[in-house]
Amino acid sequence: MFIQPWDAALDDAEWRAWIADGHDFGLLAVNGPPGDAPIVVPTHFAVDDGTLLIHLARPNPVWKPIETDPNVTFTVTGDYAFVPGPWRAKPGTPPAEGVPTSYYAAVQFTCRAALVDDPADKAELLRRQMAHFQPEGDHAPIETDQPPYGRMLSGIRGLRLDITEVRAKFKYDDHKPVEQRADTARRLTERGRALDAPTAGQQLRRLDRIGPWKP
Repeated sequence: MFIQPWDAALDDAEWRAWIADGHDFGLLAVNGPPGDAPIVVPTHFAVDDGTLLIHLARPNPVWKPIETDPNVTFTVTGDYAFVPGPWRAKPGTPPAEGVPTSYYAAVQFTCRAALVDDPADKAELLRRQMAHFQPEGDHAPIETDQPPYGRMLSGIRGLRLDITEVRAKFKYDDHKPVEQRADTARRLTERGRALDAPTAGQQLRRLDRIGPWKP
């Protein structure tokens, strides 16, 4: 993932806060056999200190490649929108000369995967995931000898993805003039399609922190 200086995370706290704010679904990319394309799996995840916790169905094709090469990538993307060219035209130039772009936030984790197959360990992994996704605790006990989860554990395998590197990108035109960025956020809010509103929110959040871009 290419990151311009003005698109980089301002600090680790920025991407951590973004992940914690409901961005808990991403793409697991695993090296396929030689000559084959990588295997990419969409899945939810939970963060446990420096580890991503995942479970997948036992028939999933990722297991053998991971056993061969445990180095994987996990990517989370969100708060994205297409920004038309006229919105980005330089001051004093015809709107039609503006070049369109995409706004988005993305966090890319490089990880080393460890398989979780012991039933008790899988149950613990699920408990940690459920603590994130259903913190109210409104679910049956996750125990190896109790239904419904006990009998289902054999159908899944767990993954602990130990994070070795994080690359975070917040692409919201932070190198453009303050007035132009604020106007783009306004236009996104008014357009109101898909993720336009959260995209505008990210742009305004970065604008408040950065102000005028200084190399």
